[in-house]
Amino acid sequence: MPAILTLTCARFPAMVSRSRYGCLAPACIARSWRRNSGLPFAFASHFAPDMLFQALHLYRANFTPSARLEKPYAMVCINIIAADSNRDAEFLFTSMQQAFVKLRRGETGQLPPPIENMDAFWSSSEQYGVQQALSMSLVGDKAKVRHGLESILRETQADEIMVNGQIFDHQARLHSFDLAMQVKEALAG
Repeated sequence: MPAILTLTCARFPAMVSRSRYGCLAPACIARSWRRNSGLPFAFASHFAPDMLFQALHLYRANFTPSARLEKPYAMVCINIIAADSNRDAEFLFTSMQQAFVKLRRGETGQLPPPIENMDAFWSSSEQYGVQQALSMSLVGDKAKVRHGLESILRETQADEIMVNGQIFDHQARLHSFDLAMQVKEALAG
Protein backbone atom coordinates (compact mmCIF):
# COMPACT_ATOMS: atom_id res chain seq x y z
CA MET A 1 0.00 0.00 0.00
CA PRO A 2 1.36 3.47 -0.81
CA ALA A 3 2.68 5.53 2.07
CA ILE A 4 0.20 8.27 1.24
CA LEU A 5 -3.12 7.21 -0.21
CA THR A 6 -4.51 9.81 -2.57
CA LEU A 7 -8.14 9.31 -3.42
CA THR A 8 -9.29 11.70 -6.11
CA CYS A 9 -12.93 12.17 -5.27
CA ALA A 10 -14.65 15.42 -6.19
CA ARG A 11 -18.18 16.33 -5.15
CA PHE A 12 -18.50 18.36 -8.33
CA PRO A 13 -17.26 17.62 -11.85
CA ALA A 14 -13.65 18.69 -12.22
CA MET A 15 -11.23 18.99 -15.09
CA VAL A 16 -7.97 17.06 -14.94
CA SER A 17 -5.19 19.09 -16.48
CA ARG A 18 -3.87 17.53 -19.67
CA SER A 19 -0.36 18.18 -18.45
CA ARG A 20 -0.87 16.22 -15.22
CA TYR A 21 -1.16 12.79 -16.82
CA GLY A 22 0.69 11.69 -19.89
CA CYS A 23 -1.85 9.09 -20.86
CA LEU A 24 -5.28 7.85 -19.89
CA ALA A 25 -5.37 4.22 -20.92
CA PRO A 26 -6.80 2.13 -22.49
CA ALA A 27 -6.96 4.74 -25.26
CA CYS A 28 -3.19 5.03 -25.41
CA ILE A 29 -2.02 1.44 -24.92
CA ALA A 30 -1.24 1.09 -28.62
CA ARG A 31 0.82 4.29 -28.64
CA SER A 32 4.55 4.25 -28.25
CA TRP A 33 5.58 4.04 -24.60
CA ARG A 34 8.63 6.13 -25.46
CA ARG A 35 6.39 9.12 -26.12
CA ASN A 36 4.95 8.81 -22.61
CA SER A 37 8.19 8.12 -20.75
CA GLY A 38 8.71 10.23 -17.70
CA LEU A 39 5.03 11.09 -17.32
CA PRO A 40 2.37 9.90 -14.88
CA PHE A 41 -0.04 7.23 -16.11
CA ALA A 42 -3.78 6.82 -15.51
CA PHE A 43 -5.75 3.72 -16.46
CA ALA A 44 -9.50 3.83 -17.19
CA SER A 45 -10.28 0.55 -15.45
CA HIS A 46 -13.64 1.93 -14.29
CA PHE A 47 -15.09 0.87 -17.66
CA ALA A 48 -12.36 -1.08 -19.47
CA PRO A 49 -10.36 -3.13 -16.95
CA ASP A 50 -9.16 -5.94 -19.21
CA MET A 51 -5.58 -4.75 -19.76
CA LEU A 52 -5.04 -3.04 -16.40
CA PHE A 53 -2.27 -5.26 -15.04
CA GLN A 54 -0.48 -5.57 -18.39
CA ALA A 55 -0.60 -1.80 -18.89
CA LEU A 56 0.73 -1.10 -15.39
CA HIS A 57 3.54 -3.60 -15.95
CA LEU A 58 4.46 -2.09 -19.33
CA TYR A 59 4.34 1.45 -17.95
CA ARG A 60 6.57 0.62 -14.99
CA ALA A 61 8.96 -1.55 -17.03
CA ASN A 62 9.39 1.09 -19.73
CA PHE A 63 9.39 4.17 -17.52
CA THR A 64 12.27 6.56 -18.08
CA PRO A 65 12.86 9.22 -15.42
CA SER A 66 12.44 12.80 -16.57
CA ALA A 67 12.84 16.29 -15.17
CA ARG A 68 9.17 16.06 -14.33
CA LEU A 69 9.02 12.66 -12.68
CA GLU A 70 11.81 10.59 -11.12
CA LYS A 71 9.86 7.34 -10.72
CA PRO A 72 6.65 5.86 -12.16
CA TYR A 73 3.37 7.27 -10.86
CA ALA A 74 0.23 5.30 -11.68
CA MET A 75 -3.40 6.21 -11.10
CA VAL A 76 -6.14 3.59 -11.38
CA CYS A 77 -9.72 4.71 -12.02
CA ILE A 78 -12.48 2.68 -10.34
CA ASN A 79 -16.18 2.91 -9.60
CA ILE A 80 -17.35 3.18 -6.01
CA ILE A 81 -21.03 2.86 -5.17
CA ALA A 82 -21.21 3.05 -1.39
CA ALA A 83 -24.28 3.12 0.83
CA ASP A 84 -25.22 2.32 4.40
CA SER A 85 -25.95 -1.30 3.44
CA ASN A 86 -24.74 -3.69 0.76
CA ARG A 87 -28.32 -4.09 -0.49
CA ASP A 88 -28.79 -0.33 -0.90
CA ALA A 89 -25.48 -0.02 -2.76
CA GLU A 90 -26.35 -2.91 -5.08
CA PHE A 91 -29.71 -1.26 -5.81
CA LEU A 92 -28.02 2.07 -6.63
CA PHE A 93 -25.52 0.25 -8.86
CA THR A 94 -28.33 -0.94 -11.14
CA SER A 95 -28.43 2.53 -12.72
CA MET A 96 -24.87 2.16 -13.97
CA GLN A 97 -25.50 -1.43 -15.03
CA GLN A 98 -28.55 -0.37 -17.05
CA ALA A 99 -26.59 2.48 -18.66
CA PHE A 100 -23.91 0.04 -19.82
CA VAL A 101 -26.52 -2.35 -21.23
CA LYS A 102 -28.19 0.53 -23.08
CA LEU A 103 -24.83 1.67 -24.43
CA ARG A 104 -24.20 -1.82 -25.80
CA ARG A 105 -27.68 -1.79 -27.35
CA GLY A 106 -26.96 1.53 -29.05
CA GLU A 107 -29.51 3.38 -26.94
CA THR A 108 -28.77 6.89 -25.73
CA GLY A 109 -30.19 8.85 -22.86
CA GLN A 110 -29.69 9.94 -19.31
CA LEU A 111 -28.68 7.73 -16.42
CA PRO A 112 -31.76 5.61 -15.62
CA PRO A 113 -33.24 5.27 -12.14
CA PRO A 114 -32.31 2.10 -10.24
CA ILE A 115 -34.48 -1.00 -10.55
CA GLU A 116 -35.16 -3.96 -8.27
CA ASN A 117 -34.59 -6.76 -10.81
CA MET A 118 -31.71 -6.57 -13.29
CA ASP A 119 -32.40 -10.15 -14.41
CA ALA A 120 -35.61 -8.93 -16.05
CA PHE A 121 -33.66 -6.15 -17.82
CA TRP A 122 -30.62 -7.82 -19.34
CA SER A 123 -29.85 -11.01 -21.22
CA SER A 124 -27.22 -13.42 -19.92
CA SER A 125 -24.73 -12.22 -22.56
CA GLU A 126 -25.40 -8.58 -21.67
CA GLN A 127 -24.95 -9.43 -17.99
CA TYR A 128 -21.61 -11.10 -18.70
CA GLY A 129 -20.34 -8.15 -20.77
CA VAL A 130 -21.44 -5.52 -18.26
CA GLN A 131 -20.06 -7.43 -15.29
CA GLN A 132 -16.73 -7.71 -17.11
CA ALA A 133 -16.67 -4.00 -18.01
CA LEU A 134 -17.59 -2.97 -14.47
CA SER A 135 -15.43 -5.50 -12.64
CA MET A 136 -13.35 -2.70 -11.09
CA SER A 137 -16.39 -1.49 -9.16
CA LEU A 138 -16.61 -1.49 -5.40
CA VAL A 139 -20.27 -1.78 -4.44
CA GLY A 140 -21.33 -2.03 -0.81
CA ASP A 141 -21.18 -0.57 2.66
CA LYS A 142 -18.04 1.05 4.08
CA ALA A 143 -16.57 -2.24 5.26
CA LYS A 144 -16.99 -3.90 1.87
CA VAL A 145 -15.65 -0.85 0.02
CA ARG A 146 -12.65 -0.68 2.36
CA HIS A 147 -11.84 -4.36 1.83
CA GLY A 148 -12.13 -3.93 -1.95
CA LEU A 149 -10.01 -0.78 -1.97
CA GLU A 150 -7.30 -2.46 0.10
CA SER A 151 -7.27 -5.35 -2.41
CA ILE A 152 -7.04 -3.03 -5.42
CA LEU A 153 -4.21 -1.04 -3.85
CA ARG A 154 -2.34 -4.22 -2.94
CA GLU A 155 -2.80 -5.81 -6.38
CA THR A 156 -2.07 -2.72 -8.49
CA GLN A 157 0.38 -0.84 -6.24
CA ALA A 158 -1.36 2.30 -7.54
CA ASP A 159 -0.09 5.64 -6.30
CA GLU A 160 -3.53 7.20 -6.67
CA ILE A 161 -7.11 6.04 -7.08
CA MET A 162 -9.63 8.09 -9.05
CA VAL A 163 -13.25 7.40 -8.15
CA ASN A 164 -16.24 7.44 -10.48
CA GLY A 165 -19.73 6.93 -9.13
CA GLN A 166 -22.74 7.14 -11.41
CA ILE A 167 -25.72 7.20 -9.06
CA PHE A 168 -29.16 8.41 -10.17
CA ASP A 169 -30.13 10.17 -6.94
CA HIS A 170 -27.90 13.18 -6.30
CA GLN A 171 -28.04 12.95 -2.49
CA ALA A 172 -27.22 9.22 -2.64
CA ARG A 173 -24.27 10.07 -4.91
CA LEU A 174 -22.97 12.67 -2.46
CA HIS A 175 -23.41 10.19 0.40
CA SER A 176 -21.50 7.55 -1.58
CA PHE A 177 -18.60 9.96 -2.13
CA ASP A 178 -18.68 10.92 1.56
CA LEU A 179 -18.47 7.23 2.53
CA ALA A 180 -15.60 6.75 0.06
CA MET A 181 -13.75 9.66 1.65
CA GLN A 182 -14.31 8.16 5.11
CA VAL A 183 -12.77 4.92 3.86
CA LYS A 184 -9.84 6.88 2.40
CA GLU A 185 -9.28 8.70 5.68
CA ALA A 186 -9.42 5.43 7.64
CA LEU A 187 -6.83 3.85 5.33
CA ALA A 188 -4.57 6.91 5.38
CA GLY A 189 -4.82 7.34 9.17
